[in-house]
Amino acid sequence: MSKVSLDDADVRILAILQEDATLSIANVAARANMSHNACWRRIKRLEESGVIAQRVTLLDASKLGLDMTVFVSIRAAEHSEEWLKKLTDSVRDIPEVVEFYRMTGDVDYLLKLRVESIGAYDAVYRRLIKSVRLTDVSSTFSMEEIKCTTALPLTRTPAR
Repeated sequence: MSKVSLDDADVRILAILQEDATLSIANVAARANMSHNACWRRIKRLEESGVIAQRVTLLDASKLGLDMTVFVSIRAAEHSEEWLKKLTDSVRDIPEVVEFYRMTGDVDYLLKLRVESIGAYDAVYRRLIKSVRLTDVSSTFSMEEIKCTTALPLTRTPAR
């Protein structure tokens, strides 16, 4: 993947949209200090280049009863393509898994779950260990969420 060059206007637009993607083009343009048409063209370019991947609504997990955040570390029993596909397919089908990473170091995979209780976590755990053979599964429970953001740090990237 190639890095996309951003100028100051792009960065202003992206910062505004990361804060509130529901704003109209006119509002974004006014806040970014540019014309409506120029803003619209830039947003379209940012979408077409994949910088703006999608626009979503963020939900408050605790208001939905999903008060527990669990980090699950997995050590793989094997490292074949077939095994990885089976794990990936299984994890994608578990809605409580909100993030899934392949790691370096002692842990092969890291999952972030949002669940309502220990019982709900246990159901996910049982589903996970039933799906593929694992060497080790270790879970840690978050006591407090200190910072959580979807906003990426933005800086202007010079053209190459």
